[in-house]
Amino acid sequence: MTDVVMPQMGESITEGTLTKWLKRPGEQVAQDEALFEISTDKVDTEIPSPAAGVLAEVLVEEGATVAINTVVARIDGESGAKAAPEATAGDTAPVPEAAEEEEEGEMVEAAEQSAPAETPAEQPAQAPEDEKAAPPPPAEGEPAGPLSPLVRRLAREHNIDLRQVKGTGAGGRITKADVEAYLASRAPAAAPAPPPAAPKEAPAPRVEAPPPAREAEPLPRPAPAKARVEPMSNMRQKIAEHMVFSKRTSAHVTTVHQCDMTKIARLRDSAKKSFQERYGFSLTYMPFVTRAAAQALREHPIVNASVEGTNILYHNEINIGVAVALENGLIVPVIRRADEMSIVGLQRAIVDLAHRARSRQLKPDEVQGGTFSITNFGSFGSLFATPVINQPQIGILGVGAVVKQPVVVDDAIAIRSMCYLALTFDHRLIDGALADQFTGRVRQILENWSEQAL
Repeated sequence: MTDVVMPQMGESITEGTLTKWLKRPGEQVAQDEALFEISTDKVDTEIPSPAAGVLAEVLVEEGATVAINTVVARIDGESGAKAAPEATAGDTAPVPEAAEEEEEGEMVEAAEQSAPAETPAEQPAQAPEDEKAAPPPPAEGEPAGPLSPLVRRLAREHNIDLRQVKGTGAGGRITKADVEAYLASRAPAAAPAPPPAAPKEAPAPRVEAPPPAREAEPLPRPAPAKARVEPMSNMRQKIAEHMVFSKRTSAHVTTVHQCDMTKIARLRDSAKKSFQERYGFSLTYMPFVTRAAAQALREHPIVNASVEGTNILYHNEINIGVAVALENGLIVPVIRRADEMSIVGLQRAIVDLAHRARSRQLKPDEVQGGTFSITNFGSFGSLFATPVINQPQIGILGVGAVVKQPVVVDDAIAIRSMCYLALTFDHRLIDGALADQFTGRVRQILENWSEQAL
């Protein structure tokens, strides 16, 4: 038996919500086959099965939030799926039960009227005598056999002379079916000649039902709602909690630098077609910014650090998280050792992580361990913004849209490709001077780019 546990989907994540089971108890599951879906503030993804076998037991229901490493299910790797033998047991049972229910009810009603004082033990012996005693009632002008309350009520409602109804029940007893058959046979001739006693009893049932229903219809309708209420998704709730926590934890300050991206824009335009043909994906501005940020982080290691109580934790690796917009939220997968990668390698990693983030295929270790983050809000046309720090990091760099603008170059007006770099930093650890030095270094690398993209 293999235990299936709630995985940790980020270093700061302590719990996750199981949003959907993709397999049911008793079903076969292959190793690494998607078993269930989870949602945290960092990722909304499918979790593969750790072993092959039969899903023997589900311990956590859909929608439940549990701590990491909690056992959510068990997989039996030794037994196969078992067929359910109960399928043939009740195939025909419901039909006869439904058919017998009405007849049984009528028989009970008849028995209560014909022999109310009899004990259960005496009924089998006296039943034949009751049947033999059935003929006398017609001589007295009454229908044969006992009448159930249901038959009497139908007779009153439809003004039926029961002496004209032929009984088909035991001993000539009149049943509900006999009354309905009689009504069907006399339907064409029923209207012209109702019995004289009928008008006295007819008004009673007519006064009871219709008027109250008609009087209730004109009730005032409530005014249409002026707002639509929709609960947040689990991922949206986690993002909200994480952002509020970050604002409450770090002293957020944002510095903005304008950067001339003309050299990179020209390099990108000249290499864009051949790059697409050679590697199968397009060349964007993001790998250039990521490469420049990684180099600046190596030169300013405190921006790559984090706060741990009253200590500064310096990270030996430069692991840059790249924000990816999803349909219902945001996720920040991590590029590990970004300072060791080329433009091609960075672009490949960015494309791959973004694709798998949107198709819910990220692995747990791909959304944790980040030491610095970059968000490209310029891809949606924004010039600059003030991004929120991704805890426990102390800095995040926002990249605005690259647009052509008239700027002054050597005392002359020129058209240049410009963008804004917005660095949000934690003022507990980084002062404004250091933040500007770091951002200025990123800008300097981008403005004086000399490497080839291919």
